[in-house]
Amino acid sequence: MTTAEMRTTSPRRSGKVVTLTARRRRTAAIAWLFAAPFVVSFGVFGVIPLVSSLGMAFSDLRVTDIHDPFNVNFIAFDNFVTVLGDSTFQRALRNTLGFVVFGVPLSLFSALVLAVMLNALGRRLATVFRVGYYTPVVTTIVAVAVVWRIMYQPNGLINSLLATMGIEGPNWLGNPLTALPALTLMAVWRSIGSSMVIFLAGLQAIPTEVKEAASVDGATTLQSFFRITIPMMTPTILLNAILTTTGFMQFFDEPFVMTNGGPLQSTTSIALYVFNQFQWGNYSVGAAGAYVLFAIISIFAIVQFRFLRQRT
Repeated sequence: MTTAEMRTTSPRRSGKVVTLTARRRRTAAIAWLFAAPFVVSFGVFGVIPLVSSLGMAFSDLRVTDIHDPFNVNFIAFDNFVTVLGDSTFQRALRNTLGFVVFGVPLSLFSALVLAVMLNALGRRLATVFRVGYYTPVVTTIVAVAVVWRIMYQPNGLINSLLATMGIEGPNWLGNPLTALPALTLMAVWRSIGSSMVIFLAGLQAIPTEVKEAASVDGATTLQSFFRITIPMMTPTILLNAILTTTGFMQFFDEPFVMTNGGPLQSTTSIALYVFNQFQWGNYSVGAAGAYVLFAIISIFAIVQFRFLRQRT
């Protein structure tokens, strides 16, 4: 190619590059235009409250300071010391940990058993049962809590069934020894559906060739389940464990609707404790309690992730 031809073609190439760059910028501008409503709403209702609550946790803000915001002072970690030293918070922490320790394994085990049973059924029959088990997940928690509160009454359905077997049922929600187990059972019943659907998806993702090869090698059903199905389901179990633990750590709806934290604070959770602090006007203490709950949830998630990731 001669020098004259190069001079003739070079402006066209540069013009073509400029055109592509302009198109990319225009495409990016259109994309940001469509994403702008979400970005603005997330910033206003997500980022700003998050940053504000973090600053609130290190101040002495109370309800009386709303009209005089310049009277708020920085007090460092005093709110966290107050929260951790509060006997009510310590009781709420024990209740929440007990709720998680007993509720999460029971929920995961029940969901896995149901998923294995549904996976063995035909697709049409499994769909019917799957919808039935998943219905409590999409049902309003208030409606579910009201129904279970009626069932837990001294003359309710559960005690009536126990009476037919000659057993005198307790006052489930009025006894400090049975109130938390009663709420745990209700929460497990309500959360089984979502965990079951995830487990069922993981079971259906296992190649049938692997199970057929194990059957040819003489593996029994139990051996195939514990040595093939469970190891290949480890990522699904990890996901379900983190999601279920996170949900159970934020234990709030059940005690708020059914017992209001009673009797004798036996069902008070950390989330309910934080809500009460805000309700009483202790905004800074409530914000500190919320971040303590966030730290506990993060620790649980990290431990579960590292423990199960080694077996993935």
